[in-house]
Amino acid sequence: RILAVLLAGAMVACQAADNAEIDERPNVVVVLVDDQGYGDVGLHGNPVLETPNIDSLGRESVRLTDFHTDPTCSATRAGLLTGRYARRVGVWHTIAGGNYLHKDEVTMADVFKASGYRTGLFGKWHLGGTYPYRPMDRGFEEWLGQGDGGTGTTDDYFFNDRVNDHYLHNGKWVSRDGWATDVFFDAAIDFLEDDGDHRPFFLYVATYIPHEPPTIADPALITRMEERLQGLPPQRDVVAPFLASIEGVDKKIGDLLNALEQSGKEKNTIVIYLTDNGTAFGQHVYNAGMRDRKSGVYEGGHRVPFYIRWPAGELSHSAEVNTLTAHIDVLPTLIELASLEGAEDIDFDGLSLAQLLRDPAAELPERVLFVERQRMADRVKWSNAAAMYGKWRFVNNSELHDIEAYPAQDRNLIERRPDIVEKLRRAYDEYWEEMEDTRPGAPYAVIGSPNAEEVFLHPADWQIPPSQVPWNHAMVAAGPAVNAPWKAYIERPGTYRFELRRWPREAETPFSGVPSWEGPVDAWDHRGGVEKLLYEGDMVALPVKMVGLRVGDFSETREVGDSQSYAHFDVALSEGFQDVYASLLNADGQEISAAYYVYVRRLGEASP
Repeated sequence: RILAVLLAGAMVACQAADNAEIDERPNVVVVLVDDQGYGDVGLHGNPVLETPNIDSLGRESVRLTDFHTDPTCSATRAGLLTGRYARRVGVWHTIAGGNYLHKDEVTMADVFKASGYRTGLFGKWHLGGTYPYRPMDRGFEEWLGQGDGGTGTTDDYFFNDRVNDHYLHNGKWVSRDGWATDVFFDAAIDFLEDDGDHRPFFLYVATYIPHEPPTIADPALITRMEERLQGLPPQRDVVAPFLASIEGVDKKIGDLLNALEQSGKEKNTIVIYLTDNGTAFGQHVYNAGMRDRKSGVYEGGHRVPFYIRWPAGELSHSAEVNTLTAHIDVLPTLIELASLEGAEDIDFDGLSLAQLLRDPAAELPERVLFVERQRMADRVKWSNAAAMYGKWRFVNNSELHDIEAYPAQDRNLIERRPDIVEKLRRAYDEYWEEMEDTRPGAPYAVIGSPNAEEVFLHPADWQIPPSQVPWNHAMVAAGPAVNAPWKAYIERPGTYRFELRRWPREAETPFSGVPSWEGPVDAWDHRGGVEKLLYEGDMVALPVKMVGLRVGDFSETREVGDSQSYAHFDVALSEGFQDVYASLLNADGQEISAAYYVYVRRLGEASP
């Protein structure tokens, strides 16, 4: 199905280029901010935040005030980009293979590309870091990002700290100066201004902040926020940079909107602004009266801002619409608004909101929506789950809430409305069975494809209990005594080189050494040291004297010298599925841990 979508997109694009005519279909910009909650917007009543550009966009837009995502990152992105529930498309966590969008799913970018659009992603993906799960494998013609899960994750460039970093540009590392948020928005502006082939564009800008660490290039913004927080609840050391980084995003959203206006494309561009889940830290100041935060299944965990503006479209701009809606509705809506092709065979869980956006009094078909945060490969029924129906929220099979009467969800009405409870239990049972029946298989890295000359294997992708996964560089730096296989599929028989390391290539550090932290620390880095990225931790030197590799029928161990930073094994492999184990051992041959970072490339046909 994806092949058909891509071929159709190539044909449409070629026809547009041959005709050299301007395509009058609307451009589309989707801005997704990471961990900013419904209350983290000035327009929604936040007492300290100044977000003039987001506020202005909101006033000019149709504002969906009862709009929901999943409670966490990858699941929301999966639902947004497919119009289908995250569990249905293989996404249930942010690590351990649970963040890999199933390779057969059609994405929003696939659909736009099939309809002749230019497609670009600038920022966070978090739906798979190896072929065929990367953005450029999923319909995006251009991608600029860092680690799949964010700065500091094990597939990110080791020394990145969101200022003057390295970025993956279409799969290749490049260096770019400036604060990461500025880099992404500036690249997005370049993309929207480039209309040489006259195609309309689909532009997806997904920030990595204010997700922890909530960095900001200008420390004065944090100082000013700290001053505004005087007298408000504690934890200012966390909340101030969190809110300041949102103001930094707001400035760049203003730059993006100004660029649209200056380019003459503003009127015929659909702009959507939303966030991926509830607030991470803003609840300490203001949470719009809601209960819970990011990762929670009460309202504060998944009700988020949603604005949509299209000056040339016949939308009810400046209207507030309080109908229950969700991220899975976005793709069906855009297909109708932009008359997109290539999605006829998709069985959406969401539905088009086009009529509602034109007429806020329109009624959607009756439905029950679901959110869950299980974060387990094998789900447990009604664990961290909520069923939503109009004003009703049925949480964890034990609490019924009327959010109109009691928006803080502090009154359990389960005994008063057994009819609603029965309805929502029955709906959840159907949802549960359907998700179990359609659950796709586990993801795997494809090795040996011409589309990926080298494959990078790292611990965040180990498919073991998530609590055991060292998913960021700081955790790996502590030298955890854990090892697990990587799931792989060898696409072509041949000889493959496996390069095993304790530290990633860019660290250039011996197996038994510790990377150097020499060099200036960026001004905003008040903790000091690159290891502060997600968790502060010690850099541990391991007594590595040997390394081992086991894959297929191959199993070998060899000694390494004190100055060696890597060792490689050349292995003849047949086509098919394989588990890849890489180990670090001491002088007695006892396993210390995994060789945490492994690079694999095909050398050629296997020797006879």
